[in-house]
Amino acid sequence: MAPPPEATEPSPEDRYVSTAQVAKALGVSVTTVKRWVDEKILPAHKTVGGHRKLVVADVIRLVRETNLPHADLSGLLPKSPKTDLDPASVLEQLNEAFLTADAESIRTIVLGAYFQGCPVEVLADRVLSPAMVRVGQLWQNGTIDVMHEHRITQAVLTAIHEMKSRLRNRISQDRPVAVGGAPEYDHYFLSTALVGMSLLDAGWDAIDLGPHTPFSAFRNALDELRPRLMWLSVSHLQDADQFLSEYREFYKYAESQGVFVAVGGRGLPDSVRTKMLYTTYGDGLSQLLSFARQIHRPPTRPKRGRPPLAPADDPSSSAVKPDTDSEPDSPDPEAPTL
Repeated sequence: MAPPPEATEPSPEDRYVSTAQVAKALGVSVTTVKRWVDEKILPAHKTVGGHRKLVVADVIRLVRETNLPHADLSGLLPKSPKTDLDPASVLEQLNEAFLTADAESIRTIVLGAYFQGCPVEVLADRVLSPAMVRVGQLWQNGTIDVMHEHRITQAVLTAIHEMKSRLRNRISQDRPVAVGGAPEYDHYFLSTALVGMSLLDAGWDAIDLGPHTPFSAFRNALDELRPRLMWLSVSHLQDADQFLSEYREFYKYAESQGVFVAVGGRGLPDSVRTKMLYTTYGDGLSQLLSFARQIHRPPTRPKRGRPPLAPADDPSSSAVKPDTDSEPDSPDPEAPTL
């Protein structure tokens, strides 16, 4: 008989933590955390003993979507890599990992920066974009070969998909839909994947159709998915005249449906862009996310303070009640959620 498969240890961001740990990490009181749980701002799981437990990834989402100036998540990610969040330092670490095409180190650096709070647009525009440009230069001058270039790209894409999968499994039902991809004959998938991940992080239900997508597919997406925003990430143009002709028809239809259209990418020269109509254009993700947040604003900072007293509570008592969610000095229960 084959031995049972070994249990997979949950990743640091999938750990369950107590309300006391979350309160310390966010710089608020335990009662404030309980209020956010009661108001469905923070999802929580109740143990058999009646204690609330929260998933670290949900806490990270709250910090990203609100303004919590005293938040420090380092205590919630004890197993995460110690990543210097200065973009130049992260870029330097990533470049070193690229030289050896060390897939696990690449994944660790990218995920470490993200889950420790590096803004996604900063990670994309100031770390991943220049790092991948350097990879292309290293391949062109013979420092690395195509095998290494492919391994590096796949490692970065794996980290992006891992971040996207965690965000997508926690999206709410009321998020606006955004759809996009790269045009036909554009086989670069990393740029459009970064756009999709960034919009998910900014509060959108982002659907990335991927590379080499004909305009007929974008039009079908308009009809079936009813997005509020469409993006087009251009890294390569096969035929500029054909692209412009098909794009104009697509934009005309999108405009008739009241859909915003965002375009950008290194493969879109000014000679082509100036002949296009669009809602917004960006050289990087910072411009796109700034526009997306104007359309769909993230939640404001949750209310602080104690939750309203329950009927069973004594309204005349001003004493602070003990934290019933406090746990003894024993490991928190952990369980993978994805």
